[in-house]
This record gives sequence, C-alpha cells and structure tokens, in this order.
Amino acid sequence: MAFLSAIQVQELGAIFERTLLLDTKPVPVVGYKRNKRQSDFTGSADYGWCASRKMNYFGYKLVLVSTLTGIPLVYSLVPASTDERNAAESVLDCVRGYRILADKGFIGAEWQTDISKSTGNQIFTPKRANQFQQQPKAFKSLLNSLRERVEGVFNEVQNTGRNLERLLRRKVDALCVHVASKMTSHTLRIFLRQRFGIDVLTFEQSSIS
Repeated sequence: MAFLSAIQVQELGAIFERTLLLDTKPVPVVGYKRNKRQSDFTGSADYGWCASRKMNYFGYKLVLVSTLTGIPLVYSLVPASTDERNAAESVLDCVRGYRILADKGFIGAEWQTDISKSTGNQIFTPKRANQFQQQPKAFKSLLNSLRERVEGVFNEVQNTGRNLERLLRRKVDALCVHVASKMTSHTLRIFLRQRFGIDVLTFEQSSIS
C-alpha cells in the first residue's frame, strides 16, 4: 500500500534535493493480546517488534522517505514482521539516484550494493560498534543530526489528530485513509508555511448544511 504526496514536490522546492531520509515507524492496529481471527487485518498485518521503543505489537510498519526539510515523498505500509531492508524496497523503487540517510536497521553491504545497482540510490547508515571500518566522528555526528529530522516528521504526524501508535482501526481501508490524510495534512502545513507564512497546527473537518 504505497502513496505519493498529494502536493507536487516542485511547489515545495524539493525537486532539486539529492539527499533524502529513510525510516520506519510501528503502526499497531489491534490490541496485542486480542483475538485476531475475526479481524479485517488477518492475513495482512502481523506481529512485530520495535527495537527503539522496545515494543511488541500487531500491525504494520510505516516506511517513509522524506526530504531533509520534512516533506514526505513516498511512504508505504508493510506487515510489522517485515525486515527493515525488505520494507525499504517497497519505497526505494519510487526514488532514483539519491543519497539516502538511514539508521542501523538498514546496514548490509550486499543489500546496499544491490539497491545502488537497481535504483541508483546510495544508502548511508551509522556503523555498528563491532564493525572493523568506522566513520569519522564528524561524519557520524552529521549523519545522526540529519536523521533526527525524519523523527521530526514522525513526531509532527504523530502529534496532530489521532496518534498513529494508539490508533486501533477496524478496517484496512480505514487505516489507509487515515495514514494518507495524516501525510497529506502534514505536507499541506509545510506548503502553507513556505508559500504564505501561515502556521497551521491541525485541520478539522466541518459539516456543510
């Protein structure tokens, strides 16, 4: 289930950016201990583990590629148990020839080489402490500081409207619509801020009589 941003990236000045951010976020959909047999998510979602939050959950991973300024370019929902690198493949085919900054979940020299050959994207991640070749400290600090920006995108999406991590939807379609509306409203806020200098915290739907 992949979606592109509704607002053209040209209008947001992102067309000339050559460095992007990649990360994933847990999206639980049914209580962990709840019976899943009658759930609409059976056969689509599954059980997963989020290491950064030390959390077991049932649901999906939200995979996101964004610009350094926080504009979501492409995102996808994959089953929660999906390996980070396999999850990334669901979105990396949609961007070509970029430098992609990611976390340690995307380490893998052979995989990164395959991605470079198939998409032209170069994946840069921090090194594990036990790896023989280490990056210069200055580069590592820069990489970590830039990666904090994708967390900022998740936080902004998280803190407007209903929390994605506490969102327990009943239908797959309803979940997809909610995630798409979250990303669209986030992108629209950036557009309004850049184009008109207007800061909007959130959007509310009003009924027309």
